[in-house]
Amino acid sequence: MKASDAIVKCLEMEGTDVIFGYPGAAVIDIYESLQVSPIKHVLVRNEQSVVHYASGYARETGKVGVCIVTSGPGATNTITGIATAYMDSIPVVVITGQVNTNLIGTDAFQEADMKGATQPFTKHNYLVQDATQLPKILKEAFFIANTGRKGPVLVDIPKDMQEQKIAFDYKDKVDIIGYKPTVKGHAGQIKRAIQRIKAAKRPVIYAGGGILSSGAKEGILIFAEKTGIPVINSLMGVGGFPQDHPLYAGIVGSHGYAYSNEIIGKTDLLITIGARMSNRSTTGFYKLNPEIEFIHVDIDPAEIGKNRGYTLPIVGDAKVVLRSLIEKAEQMDFTAWIDEIQELKDHHAPASQESAPNGYIHPVDIIRYLSDNTEEDACLVADVGQNQIWSALNYQLRKDRKFLTSGGLGTMAYSLPAAIGVKIANPDRQVICVIGDGGIQMCIGELAVAREQNAGVKIILLNNGKLGLVREMQQDIFGKGHTAAIDLNYQVQFPKIAEAYSMNGFEVSSFDEFQKVLDQVLKNDEPCLIQCNIHPDTRTLP
Repeated sequence: MKASDAIVKCLEMEGTDVIFGYPGAAVIDIYESLQVSPIKHVLVRNEQSVVHYASGYARETGKVGVCIVTSGPGATNTITGIATAYMDSIPVVVITGQVNTNLIGTDAFQEADMKGATQPFTKHNYLVQDATQLPKILKEAFFIANTGRKGPVLVDIPKDMQEQKIAFDYKDKVDIIGYKPTVKGHAGQIKRAIQRIKAAKRPVIYAGGGILSSGAKEGILIFAEKTGIPVINSLMGVGGFPQDHPLYAGIVGSHGYAYSNEIIGKTDLLITIGARMSNRSTTGFYKLNPEIEFIHVDIDPAEIGKNRGYTLPIVGDAKVVLRSLIEKAEQMDFTAWIDEIQELKDHHAPASQESAPNGYIHPVDIIRYLSDNTEEDACLVADVGQNQIWSALNYQLRKDRKFLTSGGLGTMAYSLPAAIGVKIANPDRQVICVIGDGGIQMCIGELAVAREQNAGVKIILLNNGKLGLVREMQQDIFGKGHTAAIDLNYQVQFPKIAEAYSMNGFEVSSFDEFQKVLDQVLKNDEPCLIQCNIHPDTRTLP
């Protein structure tokens, strides 16, 4: 069998039904083999976006997202996308073409050392030097990407490796020496955790993105209800616990809820599950109880204690560890603590929403209207910047809704390709993309993919003519009036660009206009863009 045929056969056997890619000379053999495969290929418009597409697909399906690009600049363009997936623990396999093996190291045309370049932010990477090993390598790549702490794996395949004839042998199982992720938490540590929970007066569960990636939403709900312990989310954990539940206690971090950060300061036991405790999330830990104890549950032992000390570590998969905790947990009475939390919520309740000046819409009104009028299983994909914060704090995640964003690396232009990837993976899900005028100009060519694939993503473009979050930071640090290089002075007519891509485009400058347009577009499943004009001075925080 030709090696390129074997590559495609391996993908089929892994259950791959969609590949996102951009062809070139170093992968034309694989593309030729794809012609006779049932795998659907989606032609993207930029190689950075290609990994975001695969990320959105993976986060929607739970399967490994797959993408393919050519060598050299095609491969190097994926680096930011790979790093984004790595920081957020998203399982993707990135297949890159490479120059012929005899040319490696000669600075040949479109040669780039992708194995070396991506080593810091892949779970693992391969340079294929023996075509007969391709089935084994691809089996390992999928296994590594979607087990343990999930993440991206890169497979760099020289063109001459794709051309060879090999015997096809694809194993059902894989055994990798030295790679044995711990799934089940240590029984002794589970027992000690229960003892500390029983002794606590003001415990809090801090749930991160590991809840979602491990499929532990049901487990954390059962555990919280059985014990009566309130739940706070990190940004990446948003959607892991229903926000209309009485035990929900908000989002913590630099742009989280003030009351959530204050709750963290009062707790005597923080049970962290599937969260990295990164600096953005722990910014709110400004006045911790000096007697606080930390239980940290994570599939990756390297994350435990890396950013915060711990009292009790538990290495294991969040879903499996929660199952063990549920078995041993008892109903406890934290009524006084819950009442205190409610008082904090009431104290920090937002004042009446200020009105936007004439000719503008307040972004909070936009997100709250989306929250009230989109489906109960809708997926909102937010970009990075002010739009991310407004979306996270005001779009209520209840029942089967999803919230996706780039939380770890904070990559602008993530949301549009990721949202299209979600919609391609699940055409029946209502998908909303919220993005700023800065972010969309980094990926605007992907509108073509939405149209070609008839992916009915509703793009809510918050247009304030500025890099708004950078502006906020500059003014907070250097003082009002101290801003630099944040004005997007040339006002792009985004609806006209959308129309140039054969989709409907709208511009709205009042909340009434937005309501009417959104109500209209939600009646169909066509892609569209709504430019919402936001006053440039609107801030995410008072």
